[in-house]
Amino acid sequence: MTADELCNIVREGQTINMDDIDVVTTATKGIMSGTIAILSFKVAEVAIFKKAKELYLNDVPCYVGPCPNEWLGVIDTIIYGTAHSVSAPEKYGGGHLFRDLVEQKNIQVRVETIEGETLESITNLKEIPFAKMMATRNAFKNYLAYVNPHSESLKTIFSAQPFQGNFAEAIFCGCGELNPLTKDPNLGIIGIGTPILMNGGIGYIIGPGTRSSKEKPNLMAIAEMHDMNPEYMGGFITSDGPEVINSLAIAIPILNEEIFEHATKTDDQIELTVADVKGRLPLGTIHYADVWQDIDLQISYDREKCISCSDCIMETNCPLNAFSQETGIDSTYCFNCGNCINLCPGKAFEGRLGTIKILDRDIPIMLRQSDRFGAIKLAKELKEKILSGDFKLSLPVSKIRY
Repeated sequence: MTADELCNIVREGQTINMDDIDVVTTATKGIMSGTIAILSFKVAEVAIFKKAKELYLNDVPCYVGPCPNEWLGVIDTIIYGTAHSVSAPEKYGGGHLFRDLVEQKNIQVRVETIEGETLESITNLKEIPFAKMMATRNAFKNYLAYVNPHSESLKTIFSAQPFQGNFAEAIFCGCGELNPLTKDPNLGIIGIGTPILMNGGIGYIIGPGTRSSKEKPNLMAIAEMHDMNPEYMGGFITSDGPEVINSLAIAIPILNEEIFEHATKTDDQIELTVADVKGRLPLGTIHYADVWQDIDLQISYDREKCISCSDCIMETNCPLNAFSQETGIDSTYCFNCGNCINLCPGKAFEGRLGTIKILDRDIPIMLRQSDRFGAIKLAKELKEKILSGDFKLSLPVSKIRY
C-alpha cells in the first residue's frame, strides 16, 4: 500500500500489524535545488570545430565537459537545475529546461567554440542519446518551515513573492509522512542500488547526498530522463529567480518491526522545525500534522469570482505559469503551492493552507514548496508498477555510510 493509505488506516484507529503489509510506497515532490542533468549529444558534423568553450540550451548556461570530444562534433555537458537563463534570468531556468526536454519540445542550441565561432542548431530529447538526471541532494528527512522575523521583506528562494517580515507569513517544505526517509530514517532498507522512481522514470540510489548526516539524511540518485513524466518536474519561479522541482518515490519492504514502526508514523509524530529564513536559525518546533492535516491538498479556481482584471496578476505571478483567465488552472503544471490564494484581488482561488503556532503567534501559511497531492499520485504510480511487475524490488548492494 502507499504511505498515504497506511497512515490513513492508522489515523482511523484500525488494527494493523507487520504481517498485514509487504511493501509501503513513499514519495516526495518539491523544490530540490540539488538537481542536475548530464547530457551527451551531437551539435555538428565531425571536424567542424575542435572543442566547445561554452554551451547554452534555451539560453541556459551549461558546463561543457569533462570529456573534450576533440573534433567529434559531440558535447558532454552538465546543467544545474538552479541555472538561470541569460536572457530571462527571472523567468526561465534549468528546471524549465529539464521539463521542456522531457516534454519533447525543441531546444535552441548555441555553441561557442575555442576557435571563436558560434554554432546554432535545434535539438530535442529524441536526438539526445544520453540524458540522465542526477539528484545530488534530494528527499531530506528534515525539511524546514520558515518565517521572517525581521522588519524588512526579503527576496529568497523560499518564497514566490518577497518574504514579508515581522512574522507576517510562513512557508514550509516536505511531504511529512509520505517522505521516504521518514519511513526509513536509519537507512535500513534504502541504500546504494535501491531502485526508485525519479519523476516517474526508473532510477537508482547511488549514495548519500551532499550535506547528508545521520541526523539530517538525504539521498543522491540517478535516473534516465527519456522515461520521465513531465508532470512530476519543472521550474518554480521564486522571488530570487527560478528553482527546480523534482520528485522521488521509493518502495519500503516491511522486513522487520523497526521498519514497520517507522512506516506507521503519521504527521503528528514527525517534527517540523520552524526557522528564521535569514540564516536558518531554529525558532521552535511544530509537527507536519500542523501543515498537512485539515487543509486542502489541491488549489481550486472559481471562475464566477474572477473579476476579469485587464492585467491578471496570476497570469504573470504564478510560480509555475499554470494559470490563464481563458483556460483556468492547468493541472499538469499546478504545484498546489497556494501562492494564488492571497495574491488574487478577486479571491477566485480557494484552498485552506492553515497556520502554524510558534512564539505565541498564529502565523498564516502563504506558500508550500512541496506538493503533497503530486507525491500521493507518484506513490500510487509506484504501487501500480510493482503490482504489474514493471518495477522490481531489490535490496541495496551496500549500506549508505556517512
